[in-house]
Amino acid sequence: MVETLLEAAAQVLETKGLEGFNTNAVAERAGVSIGSLYQYFPSKDALTVGLMERENDRFYREALAALDHASGPAALDHLIRVAVWQQFARPTLARLLDVEESRPQLRSALPNTGSMRTLLLEILAREDSPPQADTEVAARDVFAMIRGLVDAAGERGETDTAGLTRRVTAAVQGYLTMMWEGTPSQKALESAEKREQPARKILPRGPKRP
Repeated sequence: MVETLLEAAAQVLETKGLEGFNTNAVAERAGVSIGSLYQYFPSKDALTVGLMERENDRFYREALAALDHASGPAALDHLIRVAVWQQFARPTLARLLDVEESRPQLRSALPNTGSMRTLLLEILAREDSPPQADTEVAARDVFAMIRGLVDAAGERGETDTAGLTRRVTAAVQGYLTMMWEGTPSQKALESAEKREQPARKILPRGPKRP
């Protein structure tokens, strides 16, 4: 019953928008009485939060498969593709849920994104990922970049999934590379490489031609 109600809620949002989204419309779409709906979701906000949780859980299950990749860069690419896919699979639903999630009372009712940060931490900690001075900060920043770019694309109604994937990937890789180049270990490595480079020999000039 819960899944039936949540899918009905998703369909009402997609067809009627936020203005037409209410418990009566959801109950009608689900083919149940309003009393039956209230047994599971006592308000429209509770229904909205339940729908957000469902979509977040689906995203996390897909994102979790990133850990199956052998390399850190491949795992991160998988994560980015899943984020873009979620936005474009049901773009109207994703966009409207983003709007609703901006409401403080709904955002506070959602579980925190700790599980997502944990996933990013594991990917960034891999040996073949660019080392970061503070991996936890890097994980938070990367999460914010992915979410910000994807959500903004949804607000604009973009449809080019390949283009968005390239932009998000470029932003994330650029950040990780730049932050890696600024780490003490990388600076020490570059300094050591410079010291090991042989000095360029200056050859004596030959006699001038008459």
